[in-house]
Amino acid sequence: MNYKLEWKYKLKGKETVLFISDWLSGEQALRAGEEIESSGKAAALAFYDEGDVSWTLKELKKLLSEVETEPHDVIVYFDGGFHKETFQAGLGAVIYYKQGKKKYRIRANELVDEIETNNEAEYAALFYALNILEELGVHHISCEFKGDSQVVLKQLEGEWSCYEEVLNRWLDRIENKLEELAIMAKYTPISRKDNTEADKLASQALDGKMITSKMQLL
Repeated sequence: MNYKLEWKYKLKGKETVLFISDWLSGEQALRAGEEIESSGKAAALAFYDEGDVSWTLKELKKLLSEVETEPHDVIVYFDGGFHKETFQAGLGAVIYYKQGKKKYRIRANELVDEIETNNEAEYAALFYALNILEELGVHHISCEFKGDSQVVLKQLEGEWSCYEEVLNRWLDRIENKLEELAIMAKYTPISRKDNTEADKLASQALDGKMITSKMQLL
């Protein structure tokens, strides 16, 4: 989760000037807030998260101490491969996250039947990744989802309309799961060459090679 700081700087007399920071990580925002407060020049100081919820310095300290023990700073790469001859899809998901002071990566894939199109495979891959996040205990935070299907990501953002009934059902499943987990989703389209890990996992699933791994990163 990222945060913005808003504070009123005390000028001489009774005048104040409002300052608003860029988006900062929780740790950066807390450190900046403590320095601003200790200067004695802040008439008011507040923090806003990406859901536009406001926090005091004391509340943010407590929040971050609780978040520190749970998965956070989550980035999800997903991809779906499709075999039109068999109506099967290979789903690939790569999840990077922090927990405490450590960084982790999860790699997983799955083979599913009765898929009709490549776009449906992409939706199924994202839903598969959400189920992994649920098992991981991810909730009430923002997560970034990266994939190479611009159509799917734009439809998820609501920028592009979706007229296919099958895909709309996947949209509903995804939106319901996000709401259930209170996840604020950010969708980022990337090129295929930047999505090679998830793409490889999807292809391996289609070849019958199932993978589930968790690794601590240096």
